[in-house]
Amino acid sequence: MDLALIYEAYRALMLEGDATWWQSFFVRFYQAFIEGNRWQQYLEGVGITIIATAMALAIGVVLGVLVAVVRTAHDQQRPGRPKNFLLGVLNLICKIYVTVIRGTPMMVQILIMGMVIFSSSRNYTMVGALTLGINSGAYVAEIIRGGLMSLDVGQSEAGRSLGLNYIDTMRFIVVPQAFKAILPALGNEFIVLLKDTSMISVIGGQELVYFAKNIVNRTFDAMFPLLGAAVIYLILVMIFTWLQGKLERRLRQSDRR
Repeated sequence: MDLALIYEAYRALMLEGDATWWQSFFVRFYQAFIEGNRWQQYLEGVGITIIATAMALAIGVVLGVLVAVVRTAHDQQRPGRPKNFLLGVLNLICKIYVTVIRGTPMMVQILIMGMVIFSSSRNYTMVGALTLGINSGAYVAEIIRGGLMSLDVGQSEAGRSLGLNYIDTMRFIVVPQAFKAILPALGNEFIVLLKDTSMISVIGGQELVYFAKNIVNRTFDAMFPLLGAAVIYLILVMIFTWLQGKLERRLRQSDRR
């Protein structure tokens, strides 16, 4: 039997107050996911959410690497030698950036970026992704800095003794070793970013929650659209957690060879 006909029959029973709990469940589910092909809106939201997360992670990794390298280079200056003035200024700027970003709520940062700094912009999704990237950069910086500082200083000194400059030493010797140590934390940061994209909707940015709220406004029933969005987020997190676990196992296997 056609689902649309079943829906119309059950909906009529609901309006008369004679529907069973199962019939009411079917009507609400149909309105949230099937009527008007609304399931396609959820898929569109998933695609935008993943793209925004990837953009935010890319911005966060670039900022995090730059900040971590500056702070690590400053902290690893040899004692007894004159301190590099420029490095000290850059380190101060990086510390202020990390302190401010980590010390203020994500929601407030998104509102400031969307309603103050980029108030004339209408691409709120990109504004939200940029904000998430800037926020993530502060946390990624501390993750990477912790990984770099955990390595023996002799690793970088060995690279310098081979004639490599600081950048090449970090690129070919230090960073590859630190990456394996910080991969679980970076994976967790990606998952946090994926879930934090839900806050982009507060400034009108399009993502999964944005489309779920639109469906709520049409059906006047919040339970199924929001529950559906929560389930989709859970599935995405489980998928990326599984992929992260596979990558970690692959890296551990390469260490044994």
